[in-house]
Amino acid sequence: MEKTRQFYGSLNNSFDSMAAKMAHSMKSEEKQRLLDSEHPVPTNSVVDMENVAADDDLLGNRNIEHPTSNFDTMVHLLKGNIGTGILAMPDAFRNAGWVIGLFGTLTMGIICTHCMHMLVECSRELCRRTQTPSLSFAEVVEAACRTGPEFLQRKAKVAKFILNIFLFITQMGFCCVYYVFVAVNLQEVVKHYFVDLPVYWYFVFLMVPLVLLNWVKSLKYLTPASLFASIVMSTGLIITFFYMLQGLSPVSTINAFSSWGQLPLYFGTAVYAFEGIGVVLPLESNMRNPQDFGGWNGVLNRGMIVVAVLYTAVGFFGYLKYGDKAVLGSVTLLLPADEILAQSVRLMMAVAILLSYSLQFYVPFNIIWPSIEHHFQDEKTRQYAEYFTRAVISLVGAFSSSALAMIFPPLVEIVTFWPDKMARNDWMLWKNIVIVTIGFLGFLTGSYVSICNILNPGATT
Repeated sequence: MEKTRQFYGSLNNSFDSMAAKMAHSMKSEEKQRLLDSEHPVPTNSVVDMENVAADDDLLGNRNIEHPTSNFDTMVHLLKGNIGTGILAMPDAFRNAGWVIGLFGTLTMGIICTHCMHMLVECSRELCRRTQTPSLSFAEVVEAACRTGPEFLQRKAKVAKFILNIFLFITQMGFCCVYYVFVAVNLQEVVKHYFVDLPVYWYFVFLMVPLVLLNWVKSLKYLTPASLFASIVMSTGLIITFFYMLQGLSPVSTINAFSSWGQLPLYFGTAVYAFEGIGVVLPLESNMRNPQDFGGWNGVLNRGMIVVAVLYTAVGFFGYLKYGDKAVLGSVTLLLPADEILAQSVRLMMAVAILLSYSLQFYVPFNIIWPSIEHHFQDEKTRQYAEYFTRAVISLVGAFSSSALAMIFPPLVEIVTFWPDKMARNDWMLWKNIVIVTIGFLGFLTGSYVSICNILNPGATT
């Protein structure tokens, strides 16, 4: 009798094992069917989810007309992250206090860089699954949902649409801030030495060079402009440090900690400053050697170390030098107005930001253009339509959101690797939940305080 029970027990275990394997096989087939429906492969090839191509094979098969070198990518990465936000860091430190500002900015840099790595790694994993050489940010979100938990698979299109909305609004927000920054700084310089013109005239004058810059289609051809912009901005920052480091007050003269009400303003400024999440995948996918982008000594880490150190230094020394005067926002407004060297900084920053406009514009255009392109069959007509679209989008803008930098990347990683890796590494799941929570709370509180400041100026300053 005992042997009989053992026999039936063994038989039941075998049936359970076979049922589990069949369920896993059916789930894999369903995943593959969904993948094939969105990312069809050639008829003479079959995608085997258990034996797909290695990452290096896919990276090497990218067909790029004008690939960028590691140096080109580094220049674009620096320019994509170092924009107008760096000039507002002294005000961010004023809102946080120098202790929170110092350690918070470095921590923010680490978190944002980690989110960029998550986005790149998820992109490569999903490229491997879909046998696609490269994916955009929105396509990563869509592919993650299609190959993720069953309840998300039918929502892939919706997720892609939502991501595109956030991405478009954020990047166009940067473009608008750049547009205003250049116009205001040019107005200040011209008013000081020549004539006082209303700022809207500068918007009109800048329209032509901005449209011409946005007609450049390839990141490869944007490298000279980005390189010159980096040199000009570096020179401007060196001169700014020259003024900031003169006659510094003791650290005891500034606040180590600020009020709780001002912390969301610090968070919003700091997240806005690390503004490069939208250009990470376009830069990586356009590289001649994309395998050099990640890793401890990759292009991404080296570039973001420079960015984080610069932000922290400008914020700390700017607050130490000017104290509560940093409320004016841009540190360039605090430089002596009667000195040519100080005025040259405003001009340099205006030129650098102007030349960086097209890099921020690269992302929203690539979101809009695919939905317009198919309406034009003739190649020449399509080309004219592309130039017209670039010109139109150059004049459009809105507000930006911190959700793009700190909420979407960890969510994508959870969906991409659930449950295979997340279930085995609970710390990864909780790490991502913490990052999403920080980003969401910062988004809500920052928006609330900003609205309060609009309705009641000076309430939290």
